[in-house]
Amino acid sequence: MEFGLHTFGDATNGPSNQLLDDAQVLRNVLEQAILADHLGVDCFGVGEHHREDFVISAPETMLAGIATKTNNVRLNTAVTVLSTDDPVRVYQRFATIDALSNGRAEPILGRGSFTESYSLFGFDLSDYDDLFEERLQIFSQLRDGSPVTWQGRTRSSLQNQVVYPRLERPQMKSWVGVGGSQESVIRAARYDFPLMLAIIGGSPTRFTSFVDQYHNARKQFNLPVGEVAIHCPGHIAETDEKAKQTVWPHLQKMYAKIGRDRGWPPMRYDQFQFGTSPDGAMFVGSPETVARKIVDVTNHLGVNRFDMKYSNGTMPHEDCMDSIKLFATEVIPRVRELREE
Repeated sequence: MEFGLHTFGDATNGPSNQLLDDAQVLRNVLEQAILADHLGVDCFGVGEHHREDFVISAPETMLAGIATKTNNVRLNTAVTVLSTDDPVRVYQRFATIDALSNGRAEPILGRGSFTESYSLFGFDLSDYDDLFEERLQIFSQLRDGSPVTWQGRTRSSLQNQVVYPRLERPQMKSWVGVGGSQESVIRAARYDFPLMLAIIGGSPTRFTSFVDQYHNARKQFNLPVGEVAIHCPGHIAETDEKAKQTVWPHLQKMYAKIGRDRGWPPMRYDQFQFGTSPDGAMFVGSPETVARKIVDVTNHLGVNRFDMKYSNGTMPHEDCMDSIKLFATEVIPRVRELREE
């Protein structure tokens, strides 16, 4: 069983309950990554967004800084929005991180849950599917450092193109992140990528069909069994009640803001209570509660990696650090004990 931590660099409150400068939030993310590495967490991931509530817009730059300050933790994005980036540049940035980290770069590629990058970088939302399909085709060739030949509609062609810097290892392990699209699950299988399922709402058990679909698709494509991991929001404190009291006002504020943008009603407390229940997608509670829920969900889905998004809206840096400590020192060992029983 492997364990990871993810953050989007959520804009967070400081001691005076006012939002910190973006620059300070980025420095805090570096401190959080260093702590995760020191405590032996397997993976650390940072997301890409282009909106005021999340400050990490250049995840590979963030990871390059983390690479030089850590020793063992594998470095993910959660996710790199491949649709509105150039796959060659994405590869080059990650190959650079791979060199700086001595082989710890593991990009997670996706379409993203927000669309701000389309207008920001001059892409048309009507090309949503084609952009990701063609860029993933290219990246599937790039990840092993071999020359690339490709022709399509959304980018200039490549003919036996070598891309630098060259890797020191045979292939850079790369994932596809999926939020619940069957087409995306099959695409990850077709191009032989491990699958990262983002479970951010509803019941995790509803994702069983996606896991099965992924494995069945790989069989149809004559590929060996692939890896599946899950990404879920969470927060850990000494008790269930403290964890809920700490995270609720920040989640409520975050979902209210996103809801105004997307036309959703504000999150009600009963919805939060369901999310933190054994059937919900939020892993909020004491170390024992969260550990047991991780075991139940990962056993049900048949996965061997769990990544928790530990940042939750404006929740302060100190609470994030406490959650990381409890995740690493109490939850992970307890999960391993429970799985051995």
